[in-house]
Amino acid sequence: MHTTISPFALAYWKEKQPHGRTKFGWQGISPELGDIRVVCPAGRDMPNVIVTDVCGGLIPTATFETRGAHTDVVSMPTLNRATLRVGDGLVRMSRNRWAPTHRGRSLHMTYLGDTYTLTAFNRRAYKLSRQPDAEDPGVVITVRQSGLGSDRKVTVQAAGRVLPADVSLAALFTGVDRSVLTRRGAVRAGVSRIFNFWAESQA
Repeated sequence: MHTTISPFALAYWKEKQPHGRTKFGWQGISPELGDIRVVCPAGRDMPNVIVTDVCGGLIPTATFETRGAHTDVVSMPTLNRATLRVGDGLVRMSRNRWAPTHRGRSLHMTYLGDTYTLTAFNRRAYKLSRQPDAEDPGVVITVRQSGLGSDRKVTVQAAGRVLPADVSLAALFTGVDRSVLTRRGAVRAGVSRIFNFWAESQA
């Protein structure tokens, strides 16, 4: 089902848990697709695993899961050692870690025959493109974060007619560490992981 959607906003939320990690994410309402809620970490706490999910309204549930020792020292799933699913379907992912430009470092995805590209503008904004084919002109969804602290929000705006899975993927990546999609962010992420591993080893 392709549909045109109005721009909508998701507000930041955070919730302390009696045990385990603090949960946080984004939530709001799309006039056409209903409630949308992003949660990180989702599900029950497990060692060496961190998951973000998005669900609600008329969109399919999507999950982004990262495994490995590094997950104990990050607040969100990373693009390293990750598995992405929309509903029961696996989304294949690939990227060029060494590309010098934002476009070259984009994350490429394939789901149910559709090809997607996630490209970072900077650390607070990105776009998800579903590539056109013989029967569909494709779509571009732009996601931008604004505000500070508890007043943060993300705005979601689509150019073209979307599929519900398009919106699931676009919203899901608000709860994924996308820093490696920019060269400067990749350097920062590497330094941060080294420091966090060192701090953990000294505890």
